[in-house]
Amino acid sequence: MEANPTYSGRLTSEQFLFPEIRIAARLYLEGLSSGDAAARIKEENLFQYPTERETARLARACYKRLQALSSPRLVRELASAPAGVAKQINLYAMMRYNRLVWDFMTQVIGEKYRSQDFSLSKKDFHAFFSRLQAQNDAVAAWSEGTVRKIRSVLVRSLVETEHLDTNRSTVLNPVLLCEELEQGILANGDFAALAAFNDLR
Repeated sequence: MEANPTYSGRLTSEQFLFPEIRIAARLYLEGLSSGDAAARIKEENLFQYPTERETARLARACYKRLQALSSPRLVRELASAPAGVAKQINLYAMMRYNRLVWDFMTQVIGEKYRSQDFSLSKKDFHAFFSRLQAQNDAVAAWSEGTVRKIRSVLVRSLVETEHLDTNRSTVLNPVLLCEELEQGILANGDFAALAAFNDLR
């Protein structure tokens, strides 16, 4: 993976965005630029937000995730595949777009599957963020509130992809990597991402 060299707290507002990225993927496949897609989404209220304030920014965020996939095939699957498949692809897009998500999914979740330790507690999140804060000045500057919000988005993403049953779950499920995403990960050479989806080859 061509890792984003910086850590960003943008996850606090961008979140999982599943309905939004499905819509953005369809416009992407129509050949619309990021700006044109954002304008159309806003003009036609495709995201169905109560206000327009966040629409353009989140549309652009979806496009950055789609571009980060480096795979027209995965974008097509994200646009039209069954929800379970598309949600796994969206999580992978988040991983490639956001270094923090990549590190969490490979270093924490992937390692849990590799060691067959299916517990996932607040202690695991605390250890992950403490390690990042010790290594990176930008992360060290984040407030407790920012870290708490990011942790909440990570948990919600794991629930969306059925890694966890609920926000309060402390046991990882043995997820099954969908074939479409498996092929995309292998094509991108992102072998470290496989374990995050319980593929332990």
